[in-house]
Amino acid sequence: MKKVLALLLAAVMTLSLTACGGGNSTGGSTAAPSGSAPSGGSYQTTYGDKQFDNVKITVELFDRSNAPEGSTITDNKWTKYAQEQMAKVGIVLEFVPVPRGDEVTKMNTMMSTGTAPTILGTYNWTYAKDFFAQGGTWDLSEFLNGENQAKNLKAYLGDNCLSLGTLADGSVYGIVARRATVASSNLFIRKDWLDKLNMAVPTTTDELYDAVSAFVKNNPDGEANVTGAIFSGVESGTTAGYRCNMSMPFSTITGSEKDLAVAEGFDFYADPGYREYMRYLNKFYNDGLMSNEFFTSTDEILQAKFVNNQLGFLERNVGFNVDILRGCLLQALKENYPDAEMVAIPQLKNNNDGTVYSVAYSEGGMSLIFPKTASAEEVEAGMTYLDWMATTDGGFVFYHGFEGEHFEYNENHVPIAKDANYNKTDKDWIRTDIFLIGNQGYFATTDEFNQAIAADNPGWEQYTMDDYNYSLSGTVIQSAAYITAPEIQTETANDFAVLKSQYYVQCINCAPDQFDKVYDEWLAQAKTAGVEDILAERAKAYDAAKGE
Repeated sequence: MKKVLALLLAAVMTLSLTACGGGNSTGGSTAAPSGSAPSGGSYQTTYGDKQFDNVKITVELFDRSNAPEGSTITDNKWTKYAQEQMAKVGIVLEFVPVPRGDEVTKMNTMMSTGTAPTILGTYNWTYAKDFFAQGGTWDLSEFLNGENQAKNLKAYLGDNCLSLGTLADGSVYGIVARRATVASSNLFIRKDWLDKLNMAVPTTTDELYDAVSAFVKNNPDGEANVTGAIFSGVESGTTAGYRCNMSMPFSTITGSEKDLAVAEGFDFYADPGYREYMRYLNKFYNDGLMSNEFFTSTDEILQAKFVNNQLGFLERNVGFNVDILRGCLLQALKENYPDAEMVAIPQLKNNNDGTVYSVAYSEGGMSLIFPKTASAEEVEAGMTYLDWMATTDGGFVFYHGFEGEHFEYNENHVPIAKDANYNKTDKDWIRTDIFLIGNQGYFATTDEFNQAIAADNPGWEQYTMDDYNYSLSGTVIQSAAYITAPEIQTETANDFAVLKSQYYVQCINCAPDQFDKVYDEWLAQAKTAGVEDILAERAKAYDAAKGE
């Protein structure tokens, strides 16, 4: 990937230097020659502190092709609102649509052709850091760290989240959005089947096995062809070999923050307990408790099994059973099976220490970067836009709308949707994408988020609350996104993706007496591919991030 980035950034720098050659930015001031900010934190980036002279900025906006009739992703009630607020301080705001599913490809194209917007967002932090390391994006420290700079933005994000965009030398490669919740995934089970079989909600891996076995062999609804369980990453290779909530009960490294951080993404090699997790899946497969064709399955097949009363257990993204944006699968199931209950349960106890662990996202979400094709004044204006977004007139309105029209405050002063159906077509379709600095909403606390997201899902409020609460049950293990992926990791990413997908399948569907042989082959292949060098470099990166 480094070679690709080098080629892309060479073009960016050429275009950037050419653009700076004339000496004038959009607003008429002179850009710094190399794209670096003047010393002393002289930029004014707190909204309202500076009146700009019609400085134009462009902002990436993910396009999900879901705009209601009469609107487009760049021309609607909320883009116009933002433009009106920016005009008050002399900033001309335009939006650049980017298909959500084509984010990385489009980002690379825009960077290589010098057409990237002033503010570019990506969930791929590795790309963001590499663009910065090779000189393609601005160091934002001079726009952020002054006492009177970006005061609203810094207050909203907080020190922990701000640190995620800060490198060891103090440079700021990007503004990392703050997640309203770090909840990642749920374990879902057919509670009505448990009740009919007089079985308790499982709390251990053995109890889960017994429950799924009973679902398949003694199905209380008399269903044939029941798929007992679908596990995270089994339907596709995208998360094969990675940590998930079902792997945590087997983990043997839960006592070390460093071991957990370094192993992330390579748990199959660095956590001895992962072998036992894979052995567990192998047992499910060989005992007929999961699909024989799991390796060719798709989300569409999974959803069909869910709504057709043929699925007993699964691990999936938080809220999957009553998802607001993707559709309420439980509602579809209940149309033909009114008593059906596919509900979230707490994570299972660790087999070694008896503790419940929950895998969670990092506190940070999208990384916002500023390509050097933007002038210093454009970056200053762009940072001012992000600072405005941290105010109640900015991001709060983007996400919650206007009091009386979209929400009312409850007794705890939490904004609660007034008419969820109205909100869905008026604002909810765009709110998570236009609110750049806060993934999943503008909230002070996780509890506020849980209350509000539940109210957004009328009829399914308690299911939603349970989903988000159970997703973070026990001890939370957050993603170590602060570790910068070493060069060898990025260079071998595709090789390891193929390797993990290949052996993940073989470990699951091999004969039980062949399991250890296959797993040992996986480890040997990974060692040959350089996994120990990757882990050593990740350990160094951890020490650097923690100042050790």
